[in-house]
Amino acid sequence: MDIKKIVNISMLISISIVLSIIESFIPLFNGVLVGFKIGLANIIVLYALYKYGFKDAIYVSIIRVIVVGILKTGLFSITFSFSLSGAILSIIMMRLAKYTKLSIIGVSIVGAVSHTIGQLLIAMIILKINIMFYLPVLIIFSIISGILVGYISKELLEKVD
Repeated sequence: MDIKKIVNISMLISISIVLSIIESFIPLFNGVLVGFKIGLANIIVLYALYKYGFKDAIYVSIIRVIVVGILKTGLFSITFSFSLSGAILSIIMMRLAKYTKLSIIGVSIVGAVSHTIGQLLIAMIILKINIMFYLPVLIIFSIISGILVGYISKELLEKVD
């Protein structure tokens, strides 16, 4: 990996960390949807996936989750576990979706829904409660956020060299 690419990936990681922290201070729907966030940091993950590839997008996604975990919730907290499981499933599914005929917006929707499913699955394992009744509502909002994140990522890829 050349130095320019290392610097670019490092900047993407930094931007995704900042977006994630800023977003954590924005209460959506006044707590009506517990834990729901738009996922602004995923704009950067999608950008990395399309600009640099799967391996670099994993770096951006996982390092962001770890750093934000250290700064905000603590490593190995329940919140960290939710974020990590959602991020891992999301990036894997986005890679698979990227090789279909889906647009970047479609790939983003797949990532958002996968993130939600990953978080709910780990929540059921850790908390030992069935919260799948929450899935339909979260999927609707995941689709909406996936569209938003995908659109912004598409614009970013078109406008940034």
